Amino acid sequence: MSSPVSELIELLSLERLEDNLFRGQSRDIGTKYVFGGQVLGQALSAAQATLDSARDAHSLHAYFLKAGDIEAPIVYQADRTRDGGSFSVRRVTAIQHGQPIFFLAASFQEAQQGGEHQLSMPEVPKPEDIDPAPAVPAEVMATLPTKVQRWLSRQGPFEFRHVYPRDELNPPKRPPYQQVWFRLSEPVGDAPELHRALLAYASDFHLLGTATFPHGISYYQPNVQMASLDHALWFHRPFRADDWLLYSIDSPSAQGARGLARGQIFDRHGRLVASSAQEGLIRVVADQNKDVRVVADRNKDARVVEDQPKDAAGVSDAAAARNAPAKD
Repeated sequence: MSSPVSELIELLSLERLEDNLFRGQSRDIGTKYVFGGQVLGQALSAAQATLDSARDAHSLHAYFLKAGDIEAPIVYQADRTRDGGSFSVRRVTAIQHGQPIFFLAASFQEAQQGGEHQLSMPEVPKPEDIDPAPAVPAEVMATLPTKVQRWLSRQGPFEFRHVYPRDELNPPKRPPYQQVWFRLSEPVGDAPELHRALLAYASDFHLLGTATFPHGISYYQPNVQMASLDHALWFHRPFRADDWLLYSIDSPSAQGARGLARGQIFDRHGRLVASSAQEGLIRVVADQNKDVRVVADRNKDARVVEDQPKDAAGVSDAAAARNAPAKD
């Protein structure tokens, strides 16, 4: 009988159609469209499969162009952009129904020696000292939107333990920072390229959601639309995705229906093993008659610093005074 972990490994293992052409399957994990981490992990797997030398991925930059269809496979076209003396670059296009849905640029490097430094890991409780999130009671689940029921009822391959949990069903306003321990729920093999693809998959969890914290909203609410626009990931040091990793995330800004989030990923020994960044769409589709800007301070509660009524065209008084055009 397969497990969520074995199913994920199968998902990240692509079928080679030609030298630089691959096909991956899609999987419904409770989201309406293909999960962004799936496309990121599969595209990295495609890029890694085109390397002829022992070079490790150190940098990924990706753009999500359109939502993926969970009922259809995805074709990955890899371009061997450059193979230099120490570095290789690959560009991967994900295609569904004849249209590109995603672009990835990835850089790979031969192992080299150099100076080292890193930021310190935040002081947080050990994962063993944090209780897993409790299950949502059935009577509460029945009252939730369908998209939330699908998301909460899934059995995923990763275990997450939040250092400071937030009630996503009734989210309070709080500064945009969080730390989350995570790991695969069972051990896997030692291949570094597998662990990098697994981390690419996992890095899309909890990142953009941090940008909603100052606004007291969450993906669980039916009037909130969220979607990844881009994603960057840097691999710094070796790691294992089946051992505990700490995802320390902050969001420096949200504006124009977009939020920016940054992540640092540490192993349990305090080594910084990876960093991430993502900008995404965060749109509240109801109660759009206000233009609200929220600024958060690390040592203070989030506070609203601008709250201006909009006119019938959806333009704030301040924007009209500046002759600024209305925005979607």
